[in-house]
Amino acid sequence: MSRNFFPSATRWSSGSSSCSMSIVVWSVVGCLLMLHLYSLICQSDIQNKEIDTSMSRHPLLLKLEEVEEENIKMPRPRRRSPRAAKRKPRRPTAVIDEFLDESSQIRHIFFPDMKTSIDPTKDAGNDSFFYYPGRIWLDTEGNPIQAHGGGILFDERSRTYYWYGEYKDGPTYHAHRKGAARVDIIGVGCYSSKDLWTWKNEGLVLAAEGKNETHDLHRSNVLERPKVIYNNKTGKYVMWMHIDNVNYTKASVGIAVSDSPTGPFDYLYSQRPHEFDSRDMTIFKDDNGIAYIIYSSVDNSELHIGPLNEEYLNVTRVVTRILVGQHREAPALFKHEGIYYMITSGCTSWAPNKALAHAAKSILGPWETLGNPCIGGNKVVRFTTFFSQSTYVLPFPGLPGFFIFMADRWNPANLRDSRYVWLPLTLGGAADQPLEYTFGFPFWSRVSIYWHKRWRLPDILREKK
Repeated sequence: MSRNFFPSATRWSSGSSSCSMSIVVWSVVGCLLMLHLYSLICQSDIQNKEIDTSMSRHPLLLKLEEVEEENIKMPRPRRRSPRAAKRKPRRPTAVIDEFLDESSQIRHIFFPDMKTSIDPTKDAGNDSFFYYPGRIWLDTEGNPIQAHGGGILFDERSRTYYWYGEYKDGPTYHAHRKGAARVDIIGVGCYSSKDLWTWKNEGLVLAAEGKNETHDLHRSNVLERPKVIYNNKTGKYVMWMHIDNVNYTKASVGIAVSDSPTGPFDYLYSQRPHEFDSRDMTIFKDDNGIAYIIYSSVDNSELHIGPLNEEYLNVTRVVTRILVGQHREAPALFKHEGIYYMITSGCTSWAPNKALAHAAKSILGPWETLGNPCIGGNKVVRFTTFFSQSTYVLPFPGLPGFFIFMADRWNPANLRDSRYVWLPLTLGGAADQPLEYTFGFPFWSRVSIYWHKRWRLPDILREKK
């Protein structure tokens, strides 16, 4: 009897288990379908809001979101001797090869000469207040602006913009055969402006050390990507920068302070933040006054983010690793409607590569990658970030959702002749590729950087300066 009972009980339990499992599976599927339907409704609402917002935008802003194509005509192949042709077959010349070739027949496309320079001191007529990405940009003294890898501080007290960057007006050379192109440290340049187009040279606000070879700022070392923020509690202007030696093995950050936005800045010290190596970096001051450092680390394989202390002179113990294993650098962080956004670059030395946009609800993450934000030009232009590398994103409080994307078009053959690429960046517009759906994440606004050979700020922005 027992032998007959237990088998039947076993059969009954098995059937019941299968039935229960089916109910669970179909319940989960039903929940997922409901969540997916809800997400589609939310996405539709967001898109409708974006449409409503775009319809109410300034006409010139809508014009900046128009897609502008770029057709680069490749030069004829250079003649080769029969012997050379036989020894090594010719491979097709790519646009990026022409960009990196200082003797290229189309170099003027990437690096226009002085005749086409942007000169705010002259009456440009209809060309006033227009940006021309890649052209030489002159200051009020008629000299090319030297503020590479820089960032902008808007000083509330003086209602003035200050542009800080690497002053590279020196000869380019290689410290050793396999070393990267470099210019000896000269210092950090500063330029002031009321309209973001006319820039006055305020001189070197942090100068190189000429004699003491052990000093971080000795001219034989490396100073890159200086950024300045203002500390409302201490009344100090604080500068953070990438400090390194000629072999890029020091991998540290340097800190300097000043009582004035035009310096001089007093250099304090260097450190490896959170005891990690640090190379390309930036700092970001949030709405609540908390400042953060973002830097490439672990041989540029990941980014780290952490808050600074109240004085902005040191890091705290809090740090988050993000984009692990993705090899991103040149971070440029900004915020819109409570969401944090960031533009990053790949790691290809001085050569340009594809930018990526990222977003997060919390600055400490998790961060989601949104894809390539570049729109217009052509495929090569988009996949090289318009032949440039991100350095800063400047917001406009008077026009929500509108920013200026600031980038450097590096010239490794002559770094002092590197150019600036400023372009309109908007949130909520159409992107080159759809967002990558990740379950559990909200739908972020799209980040779009639009290519224009010639563009200017909307009048309503300049009127507020």
